[in-house]
Order: sequence, then structure tokens, then C-alpha cells
Amino acid sequence: MKRRLTKNFEWSILICTILLIIIGLFAIFTATASYAHEEFKKQLIWLVVGIPIFILFMFVDYDTWAKLSPIFYGISIILLLVVLFTNKKYGATSWLNIGKVSIQPAEFSKVSVIMFISFVMSRMLKKGGIREINRPTRLLLLLLIFAIPVGLILKQPDIGTATAFVVAFVLMLFNSGIYRRYIITALAVVIVALPLTYFFILPKYAPHAKTRIDVFLNPDLDPRGAGYNITQSKLAIGAGELFGMGYMKGNQTQLGFLYPKSTDFIFSVIGEEMGFLVAAIIIIIYVVLITKSIYVAKTAKDDLGSLIAIGIAGIFLFHMAENIGMTIGLLPITGVPLPFVSYGGSSLLSNLIMIALLLNISGKRQKAIFIE
Repeated sequence: MKRRLTKNFEWSILICTILLIIIGLFAIFTATASYAHEEFKKQLIWLVVGIPIFILFMFVDYDTWAKLSPIFYGISIILLLVVLFTNKKYGATSWLNIGKVSIQPAEFSKVSVIMFISFVMSRMLKKGGIREINRPTRLLLLLLIFAIPVGLILKQPDIGTATAFVVAFVLMLFNSGIYRRYIITALAVVIVALPLTYFFILPKYAPHAKTRIDVFLNPDLDPRGAGYNITQSKLAIGAGELFGMGYMKGNQTQLGFLYPKSTDFIFSVIGEEMGFLVAAIIIIIYVVLITKSIYVAKTAKDDLGSLIAIGIAGIFLFHMAENIGMTIGLLPITGVPLPFVSYGGSSLLSNLIMIALLLNISGKRQKAIFIE
């Protein structure tokens, strides 16, 4: 059974993941040279912990995980509520300390929310097809399931992670066959809501987010304050040129001008020390990973697998585009990590679970799928 499962695996997804993890470990090692590589050591521990969990999610049928998703979803909501009462770290209540271990419930909720929404949507499609899922009451139910965790994540506040959920949810709805009139209505609401949010909501409830947008629109607005990080990031990437300044020889990285260099701006570290060539290879690896994830969604044996895969593809797509985009000044800074490359145990573990699910789904495909 396992041989049949692994035979259909989309092995390119696993290869891309391994390459990104290796590059990430090298980048974290050089980024943490000034403080005894502490985060590098922790990342290795998380990787060792994550491997058996990865294997478990890879070989236990994804249908089984989907049936358990209501429980995982409920636990995620509880953790997202609890974390709101913790002390702020980096301006947000996103971390929950369990002994000496610090976790981010929002990272793990990516898996549980995608699984649960996919489970509910697949049941709707099985019951009445596309018509069933386009009934207003059914759409409202899906929006409610989606809105509860996203609302709690925004409360932290963590706009970047919340936006990743939005991208995943939109792709899942599109994949399920949502009617065009709902898409047009949603776009109209977004067009109206964006300026209202920028001028009235952000100044009151998330002034730091408005400041980041202002700095994005005008990088010279506050070069020594809110605009400092993006300025240093672009200087680092520019200094790397084609082949980089040399491993562990980057000025911005090693002299401490780049911050936080092991998480949000790890791509800047790579650009400075390893150069444009390695940075471009990373982007190519992500493109392959995301396109193969979409291919798994397209060729999955059922709606459940297809929805899970496209949701995961949406998460990876947003994180890759936003993290790299913000480091080079093309997008506002939101603080989202670069999957498998940035330091972060919760992020690494949740990403490994999502890759395991993609392999699980691809392994269940029938051979006939590959006939053109």
C-alpha cells in the first residue's frame, strides 16, 4: 500500500522543500553569527521534531485528517483566544509560551482552518454540487467559519497572516465553482473597503499598519524610523550584486544594520551574502513548488483533496510573494516569514504538515490521471 502511495507522489514538491530547508539553515546560521547561532540550533531541533510529524501526516489518509478537522479547528480557536491575553512581543500578542517553548497558534491554525473549510465545502459539493455551495446560507456558513479565526488573528494584530488566510480562502472558493456574481460583488466591496480601511480604520485600530503602508508609498518618509528596515534591506540586496559579498561577510547582516535578519528579512541576508543568483534560484524553487501544488489540486481524486491542495498553494503563494516583495520594496512590510527559509519553529512545523498533506493527496491519485 505504501509503495503504491509513494509511486504517485509529486516528488518535485519534496525536492523543493528539502532545497529550501537547506538554504534556510545556511542563511539562519550566518544571520545568527553574532549571538552564538542560537536560533540556528533551535531551528534544527524543530526540524528533528517535525520529521516524524511530517511522516505521520504524509501516510495517514488525508480523509482521516479531514474528519478530525472540526476538533483541530476548535482547538485552534481556543488557542487564538488564549494568546490574546499574553504579553505583547514585537507589538503583537501572537506567541504562546508553554514552558521554554514559544509557539504561534496562528501558524498551526492555517492547517486546521484549511482542512475544516475543505471538509465542509466537500460535503456541500457532494450533497448538491456547485448549486449547493452557491446557496447564500451555505456561503454565509463558510464565511463564518473563515471569519472567526481571521478576526482573532487580526485582533493580535497580525495582518500578514490574516491576509494569507484570505488568499487561501478565495482560491478555495474559486476552485469550488463559486458563481461569477459573488466574485464581482466581493471585488466591489474590496474596492470600496480599501480606502475606508486606510483612512478611518487603520489610524484608530492599527496605526502601525498604516505607517508601514505610508512608508511603502513614500520610502523617504521616515528613513531613520519606520522606513529604516526597508532601507537597510534594499541596501543589503543591492550590495550583493550577482554573486554576493561572500558567506558570513555581508556588511548589513554581520554589522547588525539589518533587523530582524533571521525572520522577516532572511531573503535580504541571502541577497547580500549569496547574491542575485541564489536569490533567483530560490524564487524559481518557490514557483515550482506552488505550480506543482496547484497541479496536485487539479489532479486530486476528489473535491476534498483538491480544496486542501489549492488552499495550501494559496498560503505558500502569499508568503513567498509578500516576504520577497517587502524585502525589495515592492510590497508593504507585514512581518510574514519566508516558508522553510525564515527562522521559526511554528512556521516550519506547520509548513511541513502542509507539504505532507500535498504529498498525501498526490499519492492517492489514480494512474489514469497522468494520461494526457
